[in-house]
Amino acid sequence: MSAVLKPPRFANAEDYLAWEELQPGKNEYVGGEVYAMVGARLTHNTVALNAYMWLRHALKGSPCRTFALDTKLQIAASGEHLYPDVMVTCDARDSEGGEDRFIRYPWLVVEVLSDSTAAYDRGLKFELYRGLDTLSHYLVVEQDRPHADLFFKTATGQWVLQPVSQGEAMQIDRLGQPWPVVSLFDDVPFPPSGRAAGMPPPVPDPGPNPGR
Repeated sequence: MSAVLKPPRFANAEDYLAWEELQPGKNEYVGGEVYAMVGARLTHNTVALNAYMWLRHALKGSPCRTFALDTKLQIAASGEHLYPDVMVTCDARDSEGGEDRFIRYPWLVVEVLSDSTAAYDRGLKFELYRGLDTLSHYLVVEQDRPHADLFFKTATGQWVLQPVSQGEAMQIDRLGQPWPVVSLFDDVPFPPSGRAAGMPPPVPDPGPNPGR
């Protein structure tokens, strides 16, 4: 989703949360500043909900819970509050204590990229997410072609990139089954020949050159 800076600035997260509860829309809180989340494309919502539904079905019967679009994530170490497109928590601490405003301990976060937020989602936002000790998987999904990048944390704490495209599947042990990339793009109309939006058509083959 696109983010636009709003005037309010708060000294702490509790002041932001009290203000946020009264707002008609969603607003992220980063570095003391508030950013309004503007409307997303239909494709963005479709991809996010596809991810949510697949994960919820795959994790049915487990202690894990899947959330989408309107649920806040608190980065407790830095005080930020973000709205991931999708996230999964299996941590009992997110079910205990009566906190119903946000999640603190996800192990998976999914963001659907847009032109205006791709750099933010891959950069600063990913940096903030890496501040979560429980997070081990971060999936960024393109919406103009069937492609996603899965970042996962190794046992030594290093983050590794695994690009995945149409026809491939993500192997995440905790899900108990392969996650087909095609499931993310159900009901998503792509440009002809799978070209990303905004890309020029291929140059036609001129055929044999009789002058040669």
